[in-house]
Amino acid sequence: MIKVESIHHVSLSVTDLQKAKHFYGTLLGFNELKRPPFDFPGTWYQIGDQQLHLIVHNNSTTIRNTDEIDSRDGHFAIRVKDYKETLHYLKKVGIEIKENPNSTSGFAQIFCMDPDHNLIEFNVDQETLEDRKLL
Repeated sequence: MIKVESIHHVSLSVTDLQKAKHFYGTLLGFNELKRPPFDFPGTWYQIGDQQLHLIVHNNSTTIRNTDEIDSRDGHFAIRVKDYKETLHYLKKVGIEIKENPNSTSGFAQIFCMDPDHNLIEFNVDQETLEDRKLL
C-alpha cells in the first residue's frame, strides 16, 4: 500500500509565461518560488503547504479549447479563508468567475480560469458560511 503524506504539487501547461505570471503572481498574489534551472521555461508558486508548477508547453494536449467555465472539467481547488472576500477580490481585479455557493459537495465554490483556460476552484466549507450567515 502507498502511504500518502500529501499532494506536493500540481503542474499545469501554459503557453505564455508572462501572462501566466501576471495572473498567478500579480492578480492572485501567489508566492513565486526559486525554480531549478530546467532547459524549458516555467515558474513555481507556493500555495499553503503545496506548490503549483507552471510549465510552458505549446504543444500540450492538456490545454482546454474552450473559454467556458465548466466545473466538471479537470481543475485544482484551493481552500480559502473567506468566501466573500475572495469573491469580491476576483471581481475587483476583473477575473471572470462562476459562483456555486450551495454546491452539493458541501463546499461553497468559486471557479475561474487562467489565461490558458486552466480551471481553478476556490472554496470554503459551507458550514463555515452558514455559521456566519453569509449565504
